Amino acid sequence: MNPIFKTVSSSDISISQLMLPSHSNFSGKIHGGYILSLLDQIAFACASKFSGNYCVTASVDTVNFLNPIEVGELVTMKASVNYVGKSSMIIGIRVEAENIQTGQIKHCNSSYFTMVAKDKDGVNIPVPGLILSQKKDVRRFINCIKQIALKKEQNIHEEEFDYSSEESIESLKNYNIKLELK
Repeated sequence: MNPIFKTVSSSDISISQLMLPSHSNFSGKIHGGYILSLLDQIAFACASKFSGNYCVTASVDTVNFLNPIEVGELVTMKASVNYVGKSSMIIGIRVEAENIQTGQIKHCNSSYFTMVAKDKDGVNIPVPGLILSQKKDVRRFINCIKQIALKKEQNIHEEEFDYSSEESIESLKNYNIKLELK
């Protein structure tokens, strides 16, 4: 166990960027892929700031696109460490878009990235422990524990589930598919 502990607030980071026409998709909204790129950048910055080391993206656990972002809006991303393991951290990111003419702000995206700290040789390295000093910190940490448990359960299910059984094949009849096994 790492003897160093840091507060959640010590990991807080935010970035703001004006959305340009070059960031838009064919429907005139900001392209989701562009937002994903920014999310990965802020997750890296947050994890590296907290751990004091280079970090890599291990997984993108959740990306919920809630509202479209328009060209000309000011997008602000706020990130913090929500959970720490031995060398991993789960970074929570909130994305808001502000209409700079009206001042109206909307919540556009919530995302969770798992980042892993690495040493100069690319080997996993321990991260500081997390000091939970507010109720929201505790809530976020517990939610991450639940998400990790669900992820583990899904992995076990993938390994143990027999997809070729008659029961499995029969369960597919209620879906919009045409089964043509050879």
